Amino acid sequence: MSRPLALIVDDEPDLCELLALTLNRMQIDAETCGDVTCAKQKLTATRFDLCLTDMRLPDGDGLELVAWMQAGGITTPVAVITAHGNVETAVRALKLGAFDFISKPLDLTALRKLIDSALKLKRDADEPTGEARLLGSSPAIVELLGMIDKVSRSRAPVHITGESGTGKELVARMIHEGGAQAGGPFIPVNCGAIPSELMESEFFGHRKGSFTGAVGDHKGLFQTAEGGTLFMDEIADLPLAMQVKLLRVIQEKSVRPVGAAEEIPVDVRVLSATHKDLRALVAAGQFREDLFYRIDVIELKVPPLRERADDIEPLTDHMLARLARDLSVALPALTADARRKLAGYSFPGNVRELENILERAVALSGDAPISSDDIGLQRIADVPGAARTVASDKATDGAADSATGGALGNRLEDVERHEIIAALEQTRYNKTAAARQLGLTLRALRYRMQKLGID
Repeated sequence: MSRPLALIVDDEPDLCELLALTLNRMQIDAETCGDVTCAKQKLTATRFDLCLTDMRLPDGDGLELVAWMQAGGITTPVAVITAHGNVETAVRALKLGAFDFISKPLDLTALRKLIDSALKLKRDADEPTGEARLLGSSPAIVELLGMIDKVSRSRAPVHITGESGTGKELVARMIHEGGAQAGGPFIPVNCGAIPSELMESEFFGHRKGSFTGAVGDHKGLFQTAEGGTLFMDEIADLPLAMQVKLLRVIQEKSVRPVGAAEEIPVDVRVLSATHKDLRALVAAGQFREDLFYRIDVIELKVPPLRERADDIEPLTDHMLARLARDLSVALPALTADARRKLAGYSFPGNVRELENILERAVALSGDAPISSDDIGLQRIADVPGAARTVASDKATDGAADSATGGALGNRLEDVERHEIIAALEQTRYNKTAAARQLGLTLRALRYRMQKLGID
């Protein structure tokens, strides 16, 4: 089996020699170039497995070479060598399509990790790429799938936006499973669910005795995600003090556990998501601008379900098949009226709401086909403007229709919470009996209890 081949583009002989020696020790052959013109000629004539290019070259710069490779469809992973602390250049390189960047003076350990990650992208095409799937064939989804495939081949930070329930974590998993970090762990974390006083310890870890209650060493989320992906959901909920520390970790690619004297290098790809408008939060001084530009190198928007109506039917069939497997029942049939009712609904809760509706419908219909009467939409759909207000109340504050939608949602949840608690009390907290009394499956009851915070 032939050894991988790398191209080194740099006009400093000493650096070229250092890189070539490092590659050779990793069983990788290397060719060198001193300028952009030579690099273009070699990349056109030879198929390389990796390209390492300096920023400053006699007849141009590394960014020009990255842009030329992307425009010409050359898929060789390219990493840019930048000056220490030059974050702006690193971000520009990633936006243009660079696989990753590394700063001078070169850290050989970090360099080896980068090279290993780049070569993983050359795995065989028939190797499994994971189980995460985004279903649909609408133009919006086809475009999103193309972007996911493209950004998976990079190490650039990706920020995923979209309304609640659209599947932002699923998109993050697909990026992870389609990229060089697929063999490592995928660690999702909801930033809004961690108490502010524990955030630094949770993300970066701590040493024994560093604070009261620290009875042993603790690995933080970054170290747990080593070699893989850390997905930071609802990143807008991070307090400003934590945003400063996160920015340093992303820039320096190292963490310092609480109570530790030295930083620990980490090889982690950071993906983030939120349903809020980060640009508006930056303008309001509630989110750091420098962190925003660091995590938002590439932005992916997950479309709401109302903008991909053609996907409702295949999503419905897929979810019903999964429910049948989970409940060990025959595949539920859906009447034509029920399908028309779903097709005409705006789904303010998006894909998550569709799943919830179908789960409830399966429980209500029993062995009979699911009819339109089993599709319980009227509580939201019959309220004028509800689809718009439920979505908008998460993105804006102070709008009148937003407040109305939020108040309605709260009242509906209060009623549902009261009915579930009453059923639990009547059955002496026997969840199976309570689910039967409410006309729900046990799985559906557990889901509703978790969502409504009923312990």
